[in-house]
Amino acid sequence: MSDQVIRVYVPATMPMLTALRASGQLGAVEGHAVTPALREWYAEGDEEELEYVAFTRAAQGALRLLRHDPDAPRRRVVVSADVPAAVVHREDDELGSSAVRVRAAGGRRRGPPTRDRAPAAAGGAPPPAEVVEEALAGDPDAQFTVDGAEDHELEWYDVSELETLT
Repeated sequence: MSDQVIRVYVPATMPMLTALRASGQLGAVEGHAVTPALREWYAEGDEEELEYVAFTRAAQGALRLLRHDPDAPRRRVVVSADVPAAVVHREDDELGSSAVRVRAAGGRRRGPPTRDRAPAAAGGAPPPAEVVEEALAGDPDAQFTVDGAEDHELEWYDVSELETLT
């Protein structure tokens, strides 16, 4: 059995972070990681750049979760976890894909959970969580709004600080 671990970036919401703190387990989740398809697509990228792509996609996934949970505080959350390679499965083989599924395994949360406040767009425009699907479908106005949220870097917290975040 391999001891290899893979860093997975899991999109989440504050209520999901609370559940993680209570259980101490990731469970079965969808996330993003540096996959062979991502490496092939971004062949010039070094490991840090590839990790940043996976992380950014997870942050966008957190916006999608907020769209479907109107009661959750409007904060993007990304949980970074090192999990055994044996429980990480690619979601698709499309060139550039970073999507993975993690089977319940109680991954070791080595990387810090991260979060930020998803800002509302100025001028009465919809907040990023409300237009993220349209942005993914190619709407340039929606993409501009989502890009505005992505311009705000997430704050980093160590796993020992999880108590203070929830």
